[in-house]
Amino acid sequence: MEFSAKQIAAYIQGEIVGDENATVHTFAKIEEGMPGAISFLSNPKYTPYIYESKASIILVNKDFVPEHEVKATLIKVDNAYDSLAKLLTLYEQSKPKLTGIDSLAYIAPTAKIGKNVYIAPFAYVGDHAEVGDNTSIHPHVTISAGTKIGNDCILYPNVTVYHDCRIGNRCILHAGCVIGADGFGFAPTPEGYEKIPQIGITILEDDVEVGANTCVDRATMGATIVHRGVKLDNLVQVAHNDEIGSHTVMAAQVGVAGSTKVGEWCMFGGQVGIAGHIHIGDRVVFGAQSGVPSSTKSDQRLIGTPPMEEKPYFKSQAIFRKLPDMYFELNALRKELNELKKQLNK
Repeated sequence: MEFSAKQIAAYIQGEIVGDENATVHTFAKIEEGMPGAISFLSNPKYTPYIYESKASIILVNKDFVPEHEVKATLIKVDNAYDSLAKLLTLYEQSKPKLTGIDSLAYIAPTAKIGKNVYIAPFAYVGDHAEVGDNTSIHPHVTISAGTKIGNDCILYPNVTVYHDCRIGNRCILHAGCVIGADGFGFAPTPEGYEKIPQIGITILEDDVEVGANTCVDRATMGATIVHRGVKLDNLVQVAHNDEIGSHTVMAAQVGVAGSTKVGEWCMFGGQVGIAGHIHIGDRVVFGAQSGVPSSTKSDQRLIGTPPMEEKPYFKSQAIFRKLPDMYFELNALRKELNELKKQLNK
């Protein structure tokens, strides 16, 4: 399927610079642009590629002013990255949607299945489970007894949702993620560790996306809650009784210990570790590999272990690299000072 620059500009409310009849049928990164592809430029680091790219159409921000000739047709928009996302969403929605229940899937007689649902071979839907309208269940997905899945969800291969959990509408669960496994609860005894039964559930609200091999544990009692619009990357661990505020995003290998509350619109870089039983305010940003031992207030940008504001942190790191030289200089000054003391005492 081909689209012209004129059609694309009308859809994303852009301004055309060049041939409005230029057509595209695929997407490409700007450094890999090819005829018939649409690319985008939002990061200034990639600006040199725009003069070499063979892409037919390139999305750029309205403030972009070329320093050299650009062969591609440009479409100027308020935000090139956002406009690309809209086009990719349109492209994805235009793909044929799978429907129907395969004969090799197992569906318990007491389960409720909505309209236009796709259930692939070897998927399992347990007793009294519910699957909403237009939801896609891919091969080897396990939906345990009593679980409720909302409308327009996608569960990719090997997703496991434990019993009685709740998944909202328009959620995407990527391959191998586990929703509702037992929280890490053990009581030490003289004979070893006695398991504490985890009788709560896990709730994912609407528009949540969970990455591959990510785990969101069930609560000891009550519920572990991931609120609306949260996006979890691959290999993230959300422990029992956590509450993740709406629209918070976590990059790969973030770990949140149990009974912690995370505010809304937070951003955690890769490998951030959050201690248990603390509270993170709203709109808090943690840089990659930060270790967070205690509660933090809202509206902060922090990095390090324990975390501090960005500017002091980077100043401290600059000093840290000089510590060996400073150590030798300090020892040399001590020797000189001792020599001076000896001379003064004579």
